[in-house]
Amino acid sequence: MPRLQWMKYGLAALLVATRVRAQSTADRTATDSLALVQKAPASPTLLQELDSSLEKVVAKVSPAVVQIAVTGYGPLEDHGHTDTSRIARQRAIGSGVIVDPDGYIITNAHVVEGAQRIHVILPPRGGDSTLELQPIHAEQILDARVVGSHKQSDLALLKVEASHLPTVPLRTDVRVRQGELVFAVGSPEGLRDSVTMGVVSSVARQTNPDNPMIYLQTDAAINPGNSGGPLVDIDGNLLGINTFILSEGGGSEGLGFAIPAAIVNFDYQSLRKSGRVQRVAIGAKAQNITPILAAGLGLARSWGAIISDIAVGGVGDAAGLKIQDIVLGIDSHPVLGLPDFVAALYLHPVDQVLKIDVLRGTNRLSLNVPVVVYHEKIDELADIPELQKSLIRKLSIFVTELDGSVKQLLRGARSDSGVVVVAQAAGTNAVDTGLEAEDIIRAIDGAPLQSVSQLRAIVLKLGQGDPVVLQIERKGRLQYLAFEME
Repeated sequence: MPRLQWMKYGLAALLVATRVRAQSTADRTATDSLALVQKAPASPTLLQELDSSLEKVVAKVSPAVVQIAVTGYGPLEDHGHTDTSRIARQRAIGSGVIVDPDGYIITNAHVVEGAQRIHVILPPRGGDSTLELQPIHAEQILDARVVGSHKQSDLALLKVEASHLPTVPLRTDVRVRQGELVFAVGSPEGLRDSVTMGVVSSVARQTNPDNPMIYLQTDAAINPGNSGGPLVDIDGNLLGINTFILSEGGGSEGLGFAIPAAIVNFDYQSLRKSGRVQRVAIGAKAQNITPILAAGLGLARSWGAIISDIAVGGVGDAAGLKIQDIVLGIDSHPVLGLPDFVAALYLHPVDQVLKIDVLRGTNRLSLNVPVVVYHEKIDELADIPELQKSLIRKLSIFVTELDGSVKQLLRGARSDSGVVVVAQAAGTNAVDTGLEAEDIIRAIDGAPLQSVSQLRAIVLKLGQGDPVVLQIERKGRLQYLAFEME
């Protein structure tokens, strides 16, 4: 064979051999790699890690969330709007969260308002099978009593006779961030131990300019029955107590609101100590500063909170506070807007002087304001124990005696005797008497009234078509209401 041809075939054979060796090496490498993959555990994906975190937070929180079943009298609701001046007999389902292992439970005040009997249903025990039915056992149902409630914040504290219960501890050092993941746990529409997920839509939302309360806003699904349940973060920290939704149809539309944990803790401590919440007032009102407001008044800044009203002769007036003062801080906490102002006043101790820093023109001032204790209005009367005994059925009203404690709530009342209207009784057969909540019935058909029992006895003798004339006091003024019995 010519040398050149031999070299040609020899080179080809060498290339083939090289390729065979390379392929063999690659096969061995692939085989070894496959063996290593088979031996090594698979790394969890981000979705698996997220799923595991969600399961952990639910397992941590759910055992401390209870269902609350109430029978009694409560305010009439129509398409999600509550009318506190009309009361009807009802059964309600809500939620609550255990905050102390010895049986203290936080819920909403509106869940237990007018309650005759309250049952707390503890969450079911965990089962091995996801399809295992978990009926409610007798030991899971506990009678509860109301330690105290606060209508303005819509919080109530319940007590059950039990110990070593799972809890979600109250903390005030957890920062809430807009956009963070949150979970709502409760009994929507009576479906126990339900969990929904969303984000914090706003960390400080004032839904009503006439109501100073501020809330956390979330798009986590909240429905009737979630009231009183917890809103928690990814670590299981209590961020707030779910309290209401804004909805046209009555169901969740992604506009849910929770009472912030700082207010929950403040009310819990007060209710557990004395059964009521005492707040402070400084005889001044504030509102948010807008750019237009700042331009029109020539203010030094176009944002923040401004004093808009001062009670003449009040503690704020006496301390030197002025209308148009821009509030910079309260008790060394910065005030960036009305929510900060409201929260700082709400959380201020009743036995301490309030320090308020203001900007007046271009001058910074620090004022010390002696606070006064804030008293709730007559809405507190709707929480009278055994309210059904005060129903005057033929007049469709709930009433109470005009004693010293009630008169304190009726500031400016002229009467020393009479019967106070707490609310109207709802129903299609309700008599149109013209009476309103807070009216004081001083006389009926010319007979002065001294007690509820006297009013009930007189009304029982009235028949259909009989004329009735009530002398009432309404907001300090006397007037007559005349109608016929139906």
